[in-house]
Formats: sequence, structure tokens, C-alpha cells
Amino acid sequence: MPNPEFVTREPKPDPRGPTLTEDTQLSSLSDGSLVERSADGDAAAFGVLIHRYGPLMRAYAARILGHGDGEADDAVQEASLLAWQRIDTVEEPDRVRTWLFRIAANKALDRLRRRHPHLDLEALPEASEDRPVDEVVATRMQVDALAGVVQNLPDAQRAVWVLREIGGASYAEIAEQTGLSAASVRGLLARARRTVLEQMEGWR
Repeated sequence: MPNPEFVTREPKPDPRGPTLTEDTQLSSLSDGSLVERSADGDAAAFGVLIHRYGPLMRAYAARILGHGDGEADDAVQEASLLAWQRIDTVEEPDRVRTWLFRIAANKALDRLRRRHPHLDLEALPEASEDRPVDEVVATRMQVDALAGVVQNLPDAQRAVWVLREIGGASYAEIAEQTGLSAASVRGLLARARRTVLEQMEGWR
């Protein structure tokens, strides 16, 4: 599929009704409708999707990367291009937000791998117990303080923590995205959670 910035097509009648050309009209469409139009080559509809979710994708990528606004921006730009190229493969159009976040996460993880080529090869023991995030952390801690703690986690721990606690990814999905074993994912997540809980104790 061509780059959306250079899409040129002969206008054709739309069997779904009049063509929506104004941004305000497109912005009123559901995610599912925008995905369908994007899959048909409507670059403007895809642009609305990226405008809708781009800032959240950037924030998600930045949390995984830990620092470097430019890296997060680049990851989202790469993710957006890949999403445009593959938009016609979306199986659940109404859940495109999750699909976009997964692509953004993968691009951020690619950058972590380039930063630490052997990061994903570390074998860690499986945690003996999967402990949920402390309720105090989830509901009562100050957002800035939590963000600071997460940012200072080692790269691998931060990545799995963000994918699990912010992205809601399953252990199997995290393992697939990071290239780690399920045991390593659980071990990294347990260490990250323990560090977060310990450092957030003072904010009770």
C-alpha cells in the first residue's frame, strides 16, 4: 500500500453513501468505519485515526523507551507508516486502538534492542508468585512519582511493566513482542513490580 502522503486515486462512487471529505465529518466516524475507509485507500480517514490515537501511542512508546522524546516520536512515525501499509489486515476494526498500540510497542522495543543488542537474551528465573500491582500504587500514588520510578527501571523491566500494566498485554503477548521466554517475562515483571512498590511506599 502506498504512503498516505502520496495517495492519488480517481474518485469513485462510494456504495456506503456520500464521500466524507471534511475533517469534522470524518472525525465523527467510529474507529471501525475509519478502518474500513482506510483499508479502501482513504488516507484522510487513516489520518483521523492517527490524530485520534497518535498522542497515546507516543506516550506508550515513551514509557517503554524511558527517555528521549525524539526516539518516541520516531517510533510512532515508523508505527504509523507500518499501520497504513497493513491497515487492510485488521481483523477487528472496532479494536484498532489495541492494534495500533501493539505496533507502537513493537517499534519502541526494536529501539530498545538496538540500544542493548543482548537485552533479550538474558534468562531470568520464573517468579514464584504473580503479584498484582499494589492497590496503593494503582489508585493513590501521584502520577508523576510513579512515572519517575518506572522511567528509572532497567530497560527490560520497564518494557514488560509498561506492556503489562499500561497496555494490558498477556504474558504470552509480551513474550511474543519482546522475544523473551514466558519465564523471563514473569521474572522481569516481578522484579519491576517489587521495585515500584518499594519506591512508592513513601507515597502512601
